[in-house]
Amino acid sequence: MKKPNPPAAIPEIRPGQSIELLKELHILTRDGKLNQDTRRKLKQVYHLYQFIEPLLDGAETLVDHGAGKSYLGFILYDLCIKERASGEIIGIESRPELVEKSRELAARLGFQRMRFLACTVEDSLASPELPARVDVVTALHACNTATDDAIRFALTKNARHIVLVPCCQAEVAAAMRARKADSLGKTPLSELWRHPIHTRELGSHLTNVLRCLLLEAHGYDVTVTELVGWEHSMKNELIIASKTGKKGSRPQQIARERAEAILREFNIEELAPRFTY
Repeated sequence: MKKPNPPAAIPEIRPGQSIELLKELHILTRDGKLNQDTRRKLKQVYHLYQFIEPLLDGAETLVDHGAGKSYLGFILYDLCIKERASGEIIGIESRPELVEKSRELAARLGFQRMRFLACTVEDSLASPELPARVDVVTALHACNTATDDAIRFALTKNARHIVLVPCCQAEVAAAMRARKADSLGKTPLSELWRHPIHTRELGSHLTNVLRCLLLEAHGYDVTVTELVGWEHSMKNELIIASKTGKKGSRPQQIARERAEAILREFNIEELAPRFTY
């Protein structure tokens, strides 16, 4: 009986990739094979990696904020960091049980320059276990305001690059919903969010628009694109921000002024502390 090909012979898997890691991430089946679903997952991983890899050139510290099971950190370490002489990846997650599992997996794989901290957003801002500056901050599928927390962390740490894949976003929509009756009397634009489904969708879109303006106001060039095809996920927006090095420029002031104008127009000025600091 013909033996199945070993995992390393699968053409989609890159030379040197950890087979054990791919099994842990359920990208490879237990017997080391790819099926249709896992092949699609692997394609998505590589697609995200191609956006992040150029940002890691010369980067010494990457912080994965709201890391969860740290899948992104493990993939980045495996594909880029482990063969380098320096560089580390730090996963920040508030749930201690997930942090412990990530620590165990990193030890088992021999990923010595991966660290995991069990702490809140506030704790991470002042933690002595984190450097004063970091090079790259990522937040993959961080729900609702967790993406904003990652942005605040990145700005506090003066990150060179920020990579965000926002997930569920309810805060802006909730503010719009609470003041809908008042808005209907102020502007015909309120028709854009009169119906509940439009409130939800427009609120989600506005959230990311305001996030991009906040990053631009802090001197970042911002690119927004789709992460994977819509057939795979509706939570599909990828935001990449890179520090320009310019301070006090007119474009930064314009970005802040436009964010303030949007908050006024949509009658949600109470959210200014989140989006215009």
